[in-house]
Amino acid sequence: MIITFLGTSSGAPTTKRNVSAIALQFIQTGKWWLFDCGEATQHQIMRSPLKVSHLEKIFITHLHGDHLYGLLGLLASRSLRGGAPDPVTLYGPPGIERYVEAVMSVSPVHLQYPFSIRVIEAGEIFADDEVTVICSPMKHRVPSFAYAVVEKERPGSFRADLAKQAGIPPGPLYGALKRGETVQLTDGTVIDGKQLVGPPQPGRKFVYSGDTVPCQAMVKLAEGADLLIHEATYADSDKWLAERSGHSTARQAALIAREAGVKQLILTHFSPRYDREEEHLLDELLAEAQREFPQTLLAADFFRYELKRSREKG
Repeated sequence: MIITFLGTSSGAPTTKRNVSAIALQFIQTGKWWLFDCGEATQHQIMRSPLKVSHLEKIFITHLHGDHLYGLLGLLASRSLRGGAPDPVTLYGPPGIERYVEAVMSVSPVHLQYPFSIRVIEAGEIFADDEVTVICSPMKHRVPSFAYAVVEKERPGSFRADLAKQAGIPPGPLYGALKRGETVQLTDGTVIDGKQLVGPPQPGRKFVYSGDTVPCQAMVKLAEGADLLIHEATYADSDKWLAERSGHSTARQAALIAREAGVKQLILTHFSPRYDREEEHLLDELLAEAQREFPQTLLAADFFRYELKRSREKG
């Protein structure tokens, strides 16, 4: 999995940062998912290695413009690419369907690919053989959700060296043994495939907060995550602004990460005031977070982070 930050400002863009959008790319398939879609997200995609034709799903956290206003332009541009792109599914809070329908009714968009909308509620909203997506309501000025992408556990690797030591010839039997099945050799020897397979490989967990004040729902959703991306709109010295607007400070995000036991925290959604005024304020924001949770990074537009698979259990 590779995460690409396409926009890391809050409220409005700056000369250095666009508004919220984060891509989650699956390396093996090349497909990718988009979390939030602020204005001009399609321009950011064009400046990144991502291909809009490979976009598969879009997840919107809430209906504030800095997380939403790039949506219809992106959908329309994807259609203009020609060919027969794969379907796109949009997930979002109640009202997302009315927003899309209203814009399309006034400014018709004729999509040349299958498109569907899923209105979300707390709990599991998607699952396939590889991952499950769970959402949970957060606390903001409007209904807002956070998302967790949880990869399913994979079987351990097959120990061909042990199979050879046991006198098992390479061939069809290896397939059954890899699946952990019990097989019988021609000489009558019974082999338990579970003894030739390493420990299971734990799945990765990626969590994205959207906009929220600190809350236990965020801690619960992020528990044990390999990566938590959390908004940090303000420094702790501006905590009163965070409280007034329904946001979090960098220190508060770090405390969430620590309580949830995550492995890595990346902060995003910074107030434009820190770009407009003094750049060193962002350094101070990082420092205050790292005092509470050392494994903290600050996101920047086009920053890419590879979420690597953990080693096998055992």
